[in-house]
Amino acid sequence: MTPGQMRERGVSNGAHAHGLLQAQCQRLVELHAPVLRDQDPEPLHQMRVSLRRLSTTLVQFAPCLVLPKGLSEKQLAKTVRQLGMARDLDVLQERLDDMLLPQLPEQERQRLKPARRQLARERRAAHGQLCDVLQSGRHLKWIAAIQAWLKQPAYTALGEQPLLVWLPEWAVADSLSLLLHPGWWLETAAQNPDSLHDLRKQLKWVRYRLENIEGFAGSGVQLWISQLKRGQGLLGELNDLCVLEEAINDQCHDSLETTAPQFVWLLEQHRLHCWRRWRQLCEDLMDSKSRRLRLAALARLGEDASIGKRWARALIDFPSRLR
Repeated sequence: MTPGQMRERGVSNGAHAHGLLQAQCQRLVELHAPVLRDQDPEPLHQMRVSLRRLSTTLVQFAPCLVLPKGLSEKQLAKTVRQLGMARDLDVLQERLDDMLLPQLPEQERQRLKPARRQLARERRAAHGQLCDVLQSGRHLKWIAAIQAWLKQPAYTALGEQPLLVWLPEWAVADSLSLLLHPGWWLETAAQNPDSLHDLRKQLKWVRYRLENIEGFAGSGVQLWISQLKRGQGLLGELNDLCVLEEAINDQCHDSLETTAPQFVWLLEQHRLHCWRRWRQLCEDLMDSKSRRLRLAALARLGEDASIGKRWARALIDFPSRLR
């Protein structure tokens, strides 16, 4: 159902969540066989994204849904972890093969071959464990349970409320909390890696939640979503480069600086470039004017629907009271 049809029919919070869950469940079923075959890394990536989106929707719209006791995002945790392990190894291999190895002298490429083979072995082992999880009774039972609920969904009183009336509430709170995260003000990646890692998770979380209502958003909200995606990608790349260095260093008999000095130099150059781009994005996002315009755009969601104008105006004016 398109956003236009939703507006015409006054789709409820619960019905909108149902549509999101149904789309991701269908995608998971379609991807099951390709992921098991493991002939291409893309199905694995897509399944990981679908599971994340499904989990996000279950949490985001939990106040709207009446679900069976055993049907929650927590039951997906093991599957998500195994997908993550295999996908992370794919990303490390891609960064090594496509970004770094072609720029190295032949001598260093030869020295790094054992580490490359070890990554491949770990990836095969991770895929074997993933297959066990995807074919386990626990996982298949969860998929069957969510499919059964989708055929006969049940909603709370909030779930029966019109979606358009509640759009600002679904959008503002998480974005406001994200903008207050301490990770935005770190001067170096080494200053507080845990805070930076948590910020990356929050960027992804808020982005997925906003994308769940993106069809009703204007250009201001869509820009915010694209900025979140960009920030998530930059922090993800920084993390990948650090993990890759540690993984290869573990396979070297001598220090990595001795075994492959050009490789270490390249890693550092990529990290510096990535960090500069991240800090520029931080400055753009933390600018007071852009922050308040962004919050105002979120607060305007659904303004044209049958929402109380006084309440809508109060939400729109909220950023100006922060001055």
